[in-house]
Amino acid sequence: MTEALTDTRAHDDELEDEFEDELGGAGQQQPAPRLQRKTAPIVPSQNIAGRALVLVIAIMTFLSCLTLGAVTLVRDTASVWENQISREATIQIKPAEGLDMEAALETAARIAGEFAGVSSTRIVDRAATARLLEPWLGSGLNIDELPVPRLVIVTIDQTSPPDFGAMRAAITPKVATATLDDHRTWVDRLVAMARTTVTIGTGVLVLMLAATVLSVVFATRGAMAGNGHIIEVLHFVGAEAGFIASEFRRHFLLTGMKGAAAGGVAAVLVFIIFSWWSSLNLATPEADQATALFGNFAIGVNGYLGVAVIVAVIGALTAATSHFTVVNYLGDIDVQHPERM
Repeated sequence: MTEALTDTRAHDDELEDEFEDELGGAGQQQPAPRLQRKTAPIVPSQNIAGRALVLVIAIMTFLSCLTLGAVTLVRDTASVWENQISREATIQIKPAEGLDMEAALETAARIAGEFAGVSSTRIVDRAATARLLEPWLGSGLNIDELPVPRLVIVTIDQTSPPDFGAMRAAITPKVATATLDDHRTWVDRLVAMARTTVTIGTGVLVLMLAATVLSVVFATRGAMAGNGHIIEVLHFVGAEAGFIASEFRRHFLLTGMKGAAAGGVAAVLVFIIFSWWSSLNLATPEADQATALFGNFAIGVNGYLGVAVIVAVIGALTAATSHFTVVNYLGDIDVQHPERM
């Protein structure tokens, strides 16, 4: 009985093997290979928070670059003012009854030119004087009909300036209405004001960078809140804090560089537009007055290099801030759950 049952089972197994062989030849389909799913990053590359952070960084970078440009412009102008102290002086001659203005100008220029330390003298003619007054009194002036003072520009040797007291004493008896002004008083005040402006601008720049860092901190915290379960799982299964932090650092470095580059390019375009506008209006009286006070509104090479430095600094600050924020976050997890360490 047992032998018969064994023979029956063996026969059934042979039939089943033959049936499987027949199906395996042509009719049976091979199982489809499994598709490997692409590994997703820990931090989503495109989300609302990321785009908002790019915009915030671009705005902060743009404002920081504009502040740097203004500081550079004021500093360069202050340097020009300081050079003017030792480079030029002015003899102002006021009109008076019976005064021959042209003869008085020639006399003052001749006396000043005789002093050691004076390189040259130049009389500001009628056309140039009218042009200086045009922003306030309009065009088409006849300065002979107005009590307008005339000027003599005295160019000074910076290495050995003249004795201004002796020059005043020599000019006043010959030309009673003449006044020698070496510009030291008002230029010193303008330079002091310019230095104060530079200090304030530097402080504003530092505050903007601090605001950018805080924005990155909040954005990193938000990204970690949205991916907190993934971070905790990775951390608890053995992923090192450096690996997780590097993922965030790479993501926020790219985000920071995108925003900083956009803001820097926008600031450079503003600088170029202002320089172009200044060059178009270079021959107008308004531009002459503005140039005398603020320079030619052209940002030099140092200004553009400063923009590049700010872009790099903001990108580096973004990456470093996100790195330390993630490390501190993981440290807090270890403190709250010491049994999982």
